[in-house]
Amino acid sequence: MQNTTNQPAGGPGIFFDGQTSARQTVTVHLDASGLSIAGPDGAVLAVWPYDAIEELAWPGHVLRLGLRGPGLERLEISDPALAAAIDVKAHHVDRTGTVQRRQRGSVIGWSVAATLALVMAGYYGVPALAEKAAPLVPAGLDRRMGDAVDMQVRSSLDTRNLGEGFECGAADGEKQGRAALEKMVGRLARAAVPPMTLRVTVVRRDEPNAIALPGGQIYVFQGLIAKAVNPDEIAGVIAHEIGHVAHRDGTKAVLQASGLSFLFGMLLGDFVGGGAVVFTARKVLQSSYTREAETAADAYAAMLMNRAQGDVRALGTLLTRIGGAHEPGIRILLDHPETKARVEALNRMPQTRTIVPFLNPGEFAALKRICAGP
Repeated sequence: MQNTTNQPAGGPGIFFDGQTSARQTVTVHLDASGLSIAGPDGAVLAVWPYDAIEELAWPGHVLRLGLRGPGLERLEISDPALAAAIDVKAHHVDRTGTVQRRQRGSVIGWSVAATLALVMAGYYGVPALAEKAAPLVPAGLDRRMGDAVDMQVRSSLDTRNLGEGFECGAADGEKQGRAALEKMVGRLARAAVPPMTLRVTVVRRDEPNAIALPGGQIYVFQGLIAKAVNPDEIAGVIAHEIGHVAHRDGTKAVLQASGLSFLFGMLLGDFVGGGAVVFTARKVLQSSYTREAETAADAYAAMLMNRAQGDVRALGTLLTRIGGAHEPGIRILLDHPETKARVEALNRMPQTRTIVPFLNPGEFAALKRICAGP
């Protein structure tokens, strides 16, 4: 954070309330204890305490803010002076990189110690070190890893060079579907342990698949939405991917792929080397996680669906329909354990709470049209 004189008392912004995808032009006031967000008529829409605000990854010079925790509210600030003033007051906003440099030093120190430990006790091996290191990677650095991997993943997935049109939910005829997706994701995020900030996007790919990147970015393919017959089936797949996020499986893949280059890259200001990014992107796209990682993600999905009052067995039902009990047809199942064994394990998971559908019929119909276009 930085020291700035003549800070503005407020300025313009774009607000998303987290309930719908509608953009609202607002006026942001810097009060003593937090940001006050007012609509065009002057009515206060929200008050955000400074210590609850966090900066979200966003391209360009726009400052994108959210609330720490499971909420989906977003605020975008384009005025540099207002962004700088918020940087001064909000502890978790770090436009100047001071906090990240401090985090980098902490991670470098730990990495040096881990490297020395590797030399002295080689029997641990890189995978074991990655397992131990991944939970210690700060959330901000984890998101930066995810952003780096995301660029490679997007270029591999967007084979038709659609650019911004690769994502579903932006066209007028798709916005209700986007709102339905946000409702589903919000319910899962609030039920997660601990609650987390997720970025879930539906993309124009025909395969029935979903993938998770470091930092909480999850891609759901259009083909998966098309195959689902009820909202809990989609929620079950997203819950499985949230399991990979919660267990830092993507982060472990970065650490395993980079080894010492991760440490040297940080020393040079490059958080992940190019080779590690390509390797991790390939691993995510192939969903080639270990048997233990997939089993743990399934168990997490069952726990999360129970906490969210969803249908625990919906994921297994969808997987059986798509891939069959003997021949996997969905990429998150191509590795061990095989489809049949995983479905049987999911079906043994207890349903501990009354099932409440994630969406009503109208919302689910809108979600099925999220890639329909204008």
